[in-house]
Amino acid sequence: MLRAILLTILSAAMFVAAFPPIDMEFLAWIGMVPLFFALSGRKTEVNKLRNKKLKKSLFLFLISRFSFLISAPFLLGLVWGITFFMGTIYWVVNSMANYGGIPIITSIIILILLALYLSLFPACFGLIVSKVLSSFATGLLFKILFVSSFWVALEYIRTNMITVGFPWVLLGYSQSSFLPLIQIADITGVYGISFLIIMVNMFVFSVLSYWLRRKVAEIPAKGVSTTHIYRLPIKEGLLVFIILMSVLVYGFKRIYQMDEVSKNWKTLRIGIAQGNIDQGRKWDASFQQEIVAIYKNLTLTLAKQGARLIIWPESSVPFHLQSEKELGNEIYNIAKASNAYLLTGADSYGLGVGGEIKYYNSAFLISSGGEIIGKYDKIHLVPFGEYVPLKKYLPFIHKLVVGVGDFSSGKWLQPLEFDGNSFGVLICFESIFPELSRGFVKEGAGFLINITNDAWFGKTSAPYQHFSQAVFRAVENKVFLIRSANTGISGVVDPAGRVKLKSGIFTREDMVDTIMVIERNQLGMHDFNQRFTFYTQYGDIFAIGCFILAGSCWLVVIRRKKM
Repeated sequence: MLRAILLTILSAAMFVAAFPPIDMEFLAWIGMVPLFFALSGRKTEVNKLRNKKLKKSLFLFLISRFSFLISAPFLLGLVWGITFFMGTIYWVVNSMANYGGIPIITSIIILILLALYLSLFPACFGLIVSKVLSSFATGLLFKILFVSSFWVALEYIRTNMITVGFPWVLLGYSQSSFLPLIQIADITGVYGISFLIIMVNMFVFSVLSYWLRRKVAEIPAKGVSTTHIYRLPIKEGLLVFIILMSVLVYGFKRIYQMDEVSKNWKTLRIGIAQGNIDQGRKWDASFQQEIVAIYKNLTLTLAKQGARLIIWPESSVPFHLQSEKELGNEIYNIAKASNAYLLTGADSYGLGVGGEIKYYNSAFLISSGGEIIGKYDKIHLVPFGEYVPLKKYLPFIHKLVVGVGDFSSGKWLQPLEFDGNSFGVLICFESIFPELSRGFVKEGAGFLINITNDAWFGKTSAPYQHFSQAVFRAVENKVFLIRSANTGISGVVDPAGRVKLKSGIFTREDMVDTIMVIERNQLGMHDFNQRFTFYTQYGDIFAIGCFILAGSCWLVVIRRKKM
């Protein structure tokens, strides 16, 4: 068991290294192999209990019902998840301890609880996959398809869990810089890349199992000989090779295709203001005037470089534009002085159905004449950060981050418009929920803008992870994505996923670039490639298909075992 645990930890550590900022993305293609060896042939610990004379006891009855919780594969999956998530989302402690007013010990406990929750998904993966790997009733190709589909199904569930969906560091995101590979995301979303990663890992595992069968008589576990079931997977290898080559050919073709198509799109000069405002002083009333001055200087500098649309980060205006007359007018005057449109993040409020006041995390579009001409209210709020789920039923639970309003969710997924241009706004971690991006594009957005305040993360891996995940929103919908972050990382991503501009973190910067904007109302319905991608039109069909396929395969496994 110790060897299995060490293999599991090694596997998870390899995936941690595959993600930013380490960016050893090649490790993802072999990182799951140690876990597969650890899982192969594992038996549940409950079997040992059955040898004891406890058949009629209540204890064994309970154990038999919940035996999966103490099974070796389940626990190995849990170890994998805890190692992986503690290594990738450790920044949660920084956010809560430094900006949430939560003691460091309590913050660490919350991180552990979050990691445990997220680890339930790889734990279920370990439990089921161990049974499939040790099964004699199914062939290797069947196992490859099932294991790959099952992983995607679990990622899809993790993304869409009600109130607690958290699709951070899905495996496919590790490949954000592998441009030819990730173009398939405009069909499958990020889940397609996750599928390929698991598929290749399964194939590598099968090849190594074949090579090692003569040297190691008991590969998976002591007393479980499986040497006779391994063979050189030539046919399966050929299929994996064909799939990968097809994906890469498609990727190169799509990159070339988008470069050619985008030449005919209209151009727009955009400016990005990265204010680098200290989170500890951001909401200090005495510091408001200085914040406005910082963004004024950045904006005028951008305007001199020809920016037609200037973008400020999330909550860059530290007061309510609707009610703050003096400073509010100064914001409008900045737009006038720059003679450009200004998109800025700011809190807002309005009346609810019952007449109560509701607060929103919003983005305002201000015209060059100094008037608000558009507003978007954040729809996907951060649970326990911007609101408390089920607060009505759990009044004793409070937000983990103080200094942030108790917000209500916006209702309308409507692009903002100016001068014949239309764009969708993603506020903060809305950029990791692809259904919002595709929703904006389907509603007519010609490009996407992500405004965020990643100062909460500090100098951790989170700003790098957040930026790399946003890259996929451009690739999925084949539009430009512009990102403005308070402390970074800000930048510009083209429809093929190329990063044209990229700032540092905790730096004050002004960046200007020219993007190409698709004018969808001028395209013919017949021109599919220029209009919507498959993913924009149909969403997570691939992930749902994997969910169905995994379920069907599992039914086959159960049926064959009974036979």
